[in-house]
Amino acid sequence: MARNVYGLDLGTYEIKVFDKKRDRIWREKNVIAMKDKKYIFSVGDEAYDMYEKAPENIQVVFPMKNGVIAHFDDMQYLLGNLLGTDRQFVRGAEYVIAVPTDVTEVEKKAFYDLVFHSEAKAKSVRIVERGLADAIGFGIDIMNEKGVFIANFGGGTTELSVLSSGGMVLNRLVKIGGEHFDTAIGNLVRHNKDFLIGRMTSERLRREFGVFDQDTGSALTVSGRDLISGVPSQTDVQISLVRAAMKEPLEECVRAIRSMIDRTPPDVRRAIEAEGIYLTGGIANLRGLSTYLEESIGLPVMTVPDPELCAVKGLQKIILDKTYYRRLTYSMLDEDYRWLR
Repeated sequence: MARNVYGLDLGTYEIKVFDKKRDRIWREKNVIAMKDKKYIFSVGDEAYDMYEKAPENIQVVFPMKNGVIAHFDDMQYLLGNLLGTDRQFVRGAEYVIAVPTDVTEVEKKAFYDLVFHSEAKAKSVRIVERGLADAIGFGIDIMNEKGVFIANFGGGTTELSVLSSGGMVLNRLVKIGGEHFDTAIGNLVRHNKDFLIGRMTSERLRREFGVFDQDTGSALTVSGRDLISGVPSQTDVQISLVRAAMKEPLEECVRAIRSMIDRTPPDVRRAIEAEGIYLTGGIANLRGLSTYLEESIGLPVMTVPDPELCAVKGLQKIILDKTYYRRLTYSMLDEDYRWLR
């Protein structure tokens, strides 16, 4: 029986997996629910459904933080559990993992160890830079492109990548993502209205209103707790309040993009100015984000189709294409990483 190959895109809030044998992509929330801080109660989508609804003795934990593994044992258990439904193929399989470029080699090694030393008994684990997987995922021939700028807006981070001729020219991981937008919205609602809302409600406001719209009079009725009376209640949250909350984290992303463009070599920069900036990641679907960035930066900005699946689709193409696989993936067992063993 031929060994299977899996492509793993481990996001802060969601895991995407490409299964070569079944030729399909599936996704699951990157969450664990712990009972009494020591027993695993549930994992994945089932655990995420308990977020902000669980009783006091059940804690909902996100094993990833700012794009890297924060709770190694929890993450290993979660991954083993999610792949466990296909255990007969998982043992001895090969894995290709998309990782951020702008993290330490030790943090990259954690992604490698996560799978290599798990119950899966992996035959091999190879790493690919997420920016490269993103570009391949939405159909760019990166080997022949002179300049590509990708902004991956994720749940916990925004990863900026400049690519040219099949390689990474510049990369930066900005610690701003969907959770920071949601926290900012919740904090401003609390400050302005003395009203406490949960993160899921903040996310609903973000998705409903977006970041760029001529309509400034809209409002949405949300449930929460009145901090003056202390009782559950409802209040109207105006679109202007949500936009004001998101302004600062968005401006930080704009500054980071401008800084990256300023540092880009002239030939590569000319190609980027002609082609524009590509948005990937789950938050790229945020209504009006591309328009806001285009007006702020002065370059064309395009949201790619299915941006949240871009990296895992890139892994799919890399796994199925021998040239991509050979040139773009590497193992932490290679000679360059001997000091990490």
